[in-house]
Amino acid sequence: MQTLIEPLIARCRPGWSLPGEFYSDEEIYRHDLARVWRTGWLFAGHACEIPKAGDFFTLEVDTDSIIVARGDRGEIHALHNVCRHRGSTICHEPAGHATRLVCPYHQWTYGLDGRLLGCRGMPDDLDKAQFGLIRIHAREVGGLIFISLAQTPSSFEPAFETLSPLLKPQGFHRAKVAKAVDYLVNANWKLVWENNRECYHCNVNHPQYIKANFDHYNADDTTPRIREAIHTVVARSEQKWAEAHLAPTHKQTGMTVFPDAENHIWFSANRTPLVEGWVSESMDGKQVAPLMGDYQDADVGTLRIRTLPNLWNHSSCDHGVSTRLLPAGPQRTAIRVYWLVEEKAVEGRDYDLAKLMPFWQLTSEQDWQICERQQKGVNSSAYLPGPYSTFKEYNVDSFVRWYLKMLKFETSSAGAMVA
Repeated sequence: MQTLIEPLIARCRPGWSLPGEFYSDEEIYRHDLARVWRTGWLFAGHACEIPKAGDFFTLEVDTDSIIVARGDRGEIHALHNVCRHRGSTICHEPAGHATRLVCPYHQWTYGLDGRLLGCRGMPDDLDKAQFGLIRIHAREVGGLIFISLAQTPSSFEPAFETLSPLLKPQGFHRAKVAKAVDYLVNANWKLVWENNRECYHCNVNHPQYIKANFDHYNADDTTPRIREAIHTVVARSEQKWAEAHLAPTHKQTGMTVFPDAENHIWFSANRTPLVEGWVSESMDGKQVAPLMGDYQDADVGTLRIRTLPNLWNHSSCDHGVSTRLLPAGPQRTAIRVYWLVEEKAVEGRDYDLAKLMPFWQLTSEQDWQICERQQKGVNSSAYLPGPYSTFKEYNVDSFVRWYLKMLKFETSSAGAMVA
């Protein structure tokens, strides 16, 4: 594998897109799995998906099937979904409830923490302690569950310390999933991330998004009128939000700078004002569900969270939208988009999916189409890397540099970015 990777990295030109093999080659995809997906922290799902002891959900990271379960004392466990007898998968439903995990093949029985409890037909002297399910590191922060497939993952504490205070007022731990939609996008996971890290394409491709947000403007196209509008909404937000102990942390044109390739920073969060008159990322900017968490007023802008390699979240006063990526092949990415609301909100009375979903459903599906078109293009024999816009694609350049570092080095430290 090194004989392929090293010459390709040597061909990479700073400030230019990657050679096509990075988006299509099976060996590089396997290297991505080993160096990126099985070393860092992955967003698995929301704690509100498993509110009671015995609740579980499953997810797949390429060939690795994983169970995430709520234990008897409320703790969260992550386990490889592989029986220690002869390797059968145990849980075959995407979610459910169980007091015990029973392999359907030969009925080996495990606790929610993975301990082997019963193995009928085996010798009495079999040491059950040696045959529990393989455990996976799991952490929760602010209602978001992260797992790591690494034997010794990097410390999660920097992420916890940074994300926890920003997530607290959103109240994801007091939320529920109103709707989740699954997509299988015919594009390499890196193309999906690169698309997310720039708004160069937004003016033409995202008519809903640009009505609510300022970050599609950059230094090359921000007029004095737009600068004044941003200054006005930021100043008003700083004054008004202070009473609720909130603050805008992204105050200028363009997207928040992320990632920091030099320091292996894999997470970022910020609170961003919306365009004047908008309180929610909904089709008309109006509130579409009850206030979430600790919010007492609808005017709180948007909380935005990004964690590499597989989560971004935009959350308004009344709902949150999480996007989870999982690798499904060299040219396929499994994507789930979640819409979350306050846990006691009742569909049809407190919110309507037809008003809650369209803003981010349209924006997401517009992006999936863009990514699939790009995958077809980079597969062409005519594809050649091109230069990034320094005005609009600085985050794509940073993402590519972060990715190339991950290929060459396992993460030895973690950092945070709040901007």
